[in-house]
Amino acid sequence: MIGVVTLALWMSSGATLAQTEPVTPPVAHFPIWDAWASSGHANADSPAFTYWNEETPPRIPVECAGCHSGEGFQDALGSDGSAAGVDASHAPGSVIDCNSCHNDVTFRKDSVIMPSGVELKGIGASAVCMECHRGTTAKSTIEEMIAAADVEPDTVSLTLAFPDYHTSAGSALHYGTLAQGGYEYSGQRYDVMATHVTGYETCVECHDPHTQAVDLGACASCHPGMTTVADLHSIRMDGSRRDFDGDGNVTEGIYEELAGLQALLLSSIQSYARDIAGTALVYVADAPPYFFIDTNQNGEADAAEVTPKNRFAAWTPRLLRAAYNYHVVQMDRGAYVHASQYAIQLLYDALTDLNTRLASPIDLTALVRVGSGHFSGAKAAFRYWDAKGVVPGTCARCHTENGLPVYLKETVNVLTPPSNRLHCTTCHNDLSTYTLRETGPVRFPSGAMIDSGDPGVNLCLNCHQGRESTVSLNRMLGDATPDAQVKGLRFPDVHYFAASATRWGAEAHGAYEYSGKEYGGFFTHGFGQLNQCKDCHDVHTQEIKITLCAGCHPAVTSPEGTHAIRMNQVDYDGDGDSAEGMYHEVETLQALLLTELQRYALDVTGQAIAYAPDRYPIFFVVDRNANGLADREEIKTDNLFTAWTPRLLRAAYNYQNSRADPGAFAHNGRYIVQTLYDSIEDLGGDVSKLTRP
Repeated sequence: MIGVVTLALWMSSGATLAQTEPVTPPVAHFPIWDAWASSGHANADSPAFTYWNEETPPRIPVECAGCHSGEGFQDALGSDGSAAGVDASHAPGSVIDCNSCHNDVTFRKDSVIMPSGVELKGIGASAVCMECHRGTTAKSTIEEMIAAADVEPDTVSLTLAFPDYHTSAGSALHYGTLAQGGYEYSGQRYDVMATHVTGYETCVECHDPHTQAVDLGACASCHPGMTTVADLHSIRMDGSRRDFDGDGNVTEGIYEELAGLQALLLSSIQSYARDIAGTALVYVADAPPYFFIDTNQNGEADAAEVTPKNRFAAWTPRLLRAAYNYHVVQMDRGAYVHASQYAIQLLYDALTDLNTRLASPIDLTALVRVGSGHFSGAKAAFRYWDAKGVVPGTCARCHTENGLPVYLKETVNVLTPPSNRLHCTTCHNDLSTYTLRETGPVRFPSGAMIDSGDPGVNLCLNCHQGRESTVSLNRMLGDATPDAQVKGLRFPDVHYFAASATRWGAEAHGAYEYSGKEYGGFFTHGFGQLNQCKDCHDVHTQEIKITLCAGCHPAVTSPEGTHAIRMNQVDYDGDGDSAEGMYHEVETLQALLLTELQRYALDVTGQAIAYAPDRYPIFFVVDRNANGLADREEIKTDNLFTAWTPRLLRAAYNYQNSRADPGAFAHNGRYIVQTLYDSIEDLGGDVSKLTRP
């Protein structure tokens, strides 16, 4: 190899083979060769390449040769002229060298099949890295083992054994639920690929492909002061500022958050093993099979305990799942960078599952499973479109990382692949200065152009404005008779968290405003202060700045405490309590309106109606009980409420509009009360005891 490279470079300098005199090529220094020679891939003395030397005869098994032998790697890819796939053992002695990664097959390689059986496509040059750095097991491995054991979740089975997930499987975590490398619990959503920022999302963009070292210089461009890998442990971005491990510290690096969760999970695993499985265990990360019997029950792995004959074997399905997730995160030293949120979810869910059987469960009330709203990659706001693989233009602006930047630049919404969450670059146009993208007046669904006066706050308005309005409902209803069922009429999706439409009230027309009625406009909060989104909410976590609330409302110490705030003594909901918080005034009016919706629907259309706040199209037919809520078995496509009249649709829209903004009572409580009151009145409800602002 050295000779070939030397000759090629020598010829490129101008020398030719036609020269008549013998020429001795100059001795050259090749930085790339030196870089590779310093890497783990070139270390011929590493256990990764010598583990099998003492075998008789010394051979690397089929299942290992593809990554622990240069010849085996080429055999696996078929770059040695054979069919792809290792079908025979290989002799030790060859490392991952230039020929392994630079050949006709690797140049074309663009996909990899993960241990779960999922094929990840379109991944470029990283596909070569991922061929080995993908782990050897997956969620499916655990499920197959548990199915074969065929025992109850907490029954020990000698059929169960801990699988070797393998080390340095960064890509299995990096691709999250797309790869299903961790054990994902039923009923839970998980993050997909942990995208970083443009230009630093793949193996070869963050790691030197020859040394495998992290490009710390690139890290420092956004995270100043990063000069060692240990420095990376302190990185904590505003978008992840939640207390995942429950230790009260939200400024420590995300590395420490993971470490805290890992410590809690290991403690739970040990408690479960001792108390439920009946055998104490200890864990050693660098000694397969990793879990051993804690013979003296001191909680530590003593040298005499770390032997193959002392392997832990009292596995139950529940214990195996949790231990597997613990091990998966341990085996990727870069998990905090590769896929911190996915790793957090795996650990949290394992803790939650073990807690169901522990006599002294871990208190999870202070722990957090997912990032805050804009960064909650495991929530429906970002995962809803995964099965289709594309986010419609009508949704992409607010539910993908690049949707808003594209809209601001081109003023159009376009089809976009699903994103894991929003990114720094969604709102910031420069990651060295973190300047915000600027936007002028914002067009609302009603057509109104609204300017907050702050270009940064206008960013918030672009998404938190809802999708419907008085104007769109009137257009939909036309001149239809108020109480006539209109064929093809559908419930319009006002959408969630339309806080700015609520805040600007009659200026935005976000709720349905009845003809002949007057409605309040922009709600001024703090008499000239605290009037912008960012004044009351943390721009990254979206959490309320409770300490600011307490400046005028001393009793408020938590978000729930804002529910008691009341600035006048008008009994809007007619319950006789004029001192209760505005939140409760709105809450009672919502209940009264839902009752009127149910009464009207049954009396006028002949169909009962049920409400499902989180499942569009929101309203379904009640066919099993009369509780007013759509139960699980009632939320289905063949049970949609379709007997809409214009009167019913307007009132139902206002009901959902008030519910879809959880902060409506604070954003513009009087406007919301007006719309609820008018809806009750229009349906024929008794408003004699109610008061309209």
